[in-house]
Amino acid sequence: MGEASSVEDAIKQMIVERLFLKIEPGEISDEEPLMEKLGVDSVQLLEIAVGLEEVYGISFEDEEFDIEIFKTIKSIADFVREKTGLS
Repeated sequence: MGEASSVEDAIKQMIVERLFLKIEPGEISDEEPLMEKLGVDSVQLLEIAVGLEEVYGISFEDEEFDIEIFKTIKSIADFVREKTGLS
């Protein structure tokens, strides 16, 4: 699966660690809505955003902070790829 898989995997790992989830990163699907599946709330979304900024060195402009970015692991990974140029 190569690089594409590793961005998603790294994001899952970061989310599990930052939100102190009692699950394995591999239990999170790339396509499942995070808010419904994991009960992620607005404070946790902010924590995820801070984690992405730290891990990937990206920053969120006010107009970029869209709830749709945080809908799924795939949507977060797509945003990270767009901001960093990772493939």
